[in-house]
Amino acid sequence: MISQLVTVPADGTTLAGDLVVPEEPARAVVLFAHGSGSSRHSPRNRRVAAELRTAGLGTLLMDLLTEREERQDALTAEHRFDIPLLGRRLVAAIDWLQEQPETQGLRVALFGASTGAAAALVAAAQRPDRVLTVVSRGGRPDLAGDALEAVRSPVLLIVGGQDHEVMRLNEEAARRLHPPHSLHVVPGATHLFEEPGALDRVAETARQWCDDRLRAAAG
Repeated sequence: MISQLVTVPADGTTLAGDLVVPEEPARAVVLFAHGSGSSRHSPRNRRVAAELRTAGLGTLLMDLLTEREERQDALTAEHRFDIPLLGRRLVAAIDWLQEQPETQGLRVALFGASTGAAAALVAAAQRPDRVLTVVSRGGRPDLAGDALEAVRSPVLLIVGGQDHEVMRLNEEAARRLHPPHSLHVVPGATHLFEEPGALDRVAETARQWCDDRLRAAAG
């Protein structure tokens, strides 16, 4: 794997990211959209990213907010629920990946956690030809609003079995999705999947889902 710190121009600013791609040609690249109060250093997303790379996928974990915005958000929470802002920045990252030698021409899978899942769905609706699939971990797809009906990429919603309110919101959002989609429940898991083995189940499920989508696209 080749790992590098990158800067992604987006929405009139630049955002930091960690791009990892296989030395052999990657099959696709997974762009991570972290949840509220988190960053590209999220240990949960990094753990999932490591599993996805075993399937020959590149990964880009990036900050969706600048350092200044992060400081403001820690005090006011004004940015973490600004789904249009986060969605625009993910779209910019999708476009940026198409310009890089290591990832040019690759389909992009979006992996969103919490509010990042809503931003991922908004971005997928705007870039249907480039987004292979969207995976949500403990996400808030309901916050994507009308973008739910515009998504054309397959969607996987992963929810903890004990995360009852988020489960309800995911079930409601799933009924508004038109493309193939699946709601996968991790038994006994709460919102952050902190229980032993829960995050491993998330990572394995996401890897298998992405692998199946790539096989289907190739076929």
